[in-house]
Amino acid sequence: MTPTYDGRAVVLGDTLVVADCHVGRGTGGELEFPVGSGTDMVERFRDRVERHAPEEVVIAGDLLHSFGTVPGTVENTVAGLQAACRDVGTRLVVTPGNHDTMLDSVWNGPTEREYRVGDTLVLHGHETPEGEADRYVVGHDHPTIEIEGQRRPCCLVGEGQYGESEVVMLPSFNRLNAGVRVNGMSAGEFQSPLVTDADRLSPVVWDEGARESREFPPLGELRRML
Repeated sequence: MTPTYDGRAVVLGDTLVVADCHVGRGTGGELEFPVGSGTDMVERFRDRVERHAPEEVVIAGDLLHSFGTVPGTVENTVAGLQAACRDVGTRLVVTPGNHDTMLDSVWNGPTEREYRVGDTLVLHGHETPEGEADRYVVGHDHPTIEIEGQRRPCCLVGEGQYGESEVVMLPSFNRLNAGVRVNGMSAGEFQSPLVTDADRLSPVVWDEGARESREFPPLGELRRML
């Protein structure tokens, strides 16, 4: 099953995966994130669900942002994500992340610590996985790559990262997250324990103008080029 990248999301067969929505995060610390059918996050989420019409969507952790309280608008945002899936007959699944301590207050749908899609396990990536798989799709670190002075969200793809398995790390689906610049990072600087060799991680950047993904050399090579 070959992944197909679409902006801050990845498609695995009939499954669409996004990570780190951090619903509730605003531009000023803990300010509420404005929600409703017209918000940026819900619109982009709906766009991808309608374009790919997957059988299921998996949110790979950190659906929510706040650890201790859930702003009143958050429930509406989560309802908007659910409605986007329901309207095309898609099942929505959440694999909780470290920020999802209040998840039960707004979510009563399917929840799995790790969700298997064929030879792939989807999880948040803040803890070591329990299951074995040929590929792990995670979030957690919010990767971005700086190219010609401009930061861009990116997926990071690396074979043999966790044992013999490939790891695909997704950027945050929330555009309010600045993300972490990965250009010069070592494996020890990543928060996810699934990253063991940063030099072998290859960035995949979405080109909005061309509506396609651009694959770059592994970070170990790319550092010498940028």
